[in-house]
Amino acid sequence: MISFIVRFKFAPEDRAEMAETLRQLAEASRQEPGCVSYTPHHVEDDPDTVVIYEQYKDTKALNAHRASEHFQKLAVGALFQRMRERQIENLTALI
Repeated sequence: MISFIVRFKFAPEDRAEMAETLRQLAEASRQEPGCVSYTPHHVEDDPDTVVIYEQYKDTKALNAHRASEHFQKLAVGALFQRMRERQIENLTALI
């Protein structure tokens, strides 16, 4: 299992557009056969920061996600173009 958190920071004026883009991206990503979980969140005290918790069954599934048309269009073509910061935290399950 591959699990990680992606943290994005956006400008306040991009908040509504990015929320809609994330909604579409989450909906499409959850349909992928190797996607276990894809859940975007706003940080409670910082609405311009988004955290996405993602889980994939293996590296092949993660690579398929990143190569998918919806990821290229919505993440690379939209989110990545508007983000001010991006941080990835790879996770290792304790149990």
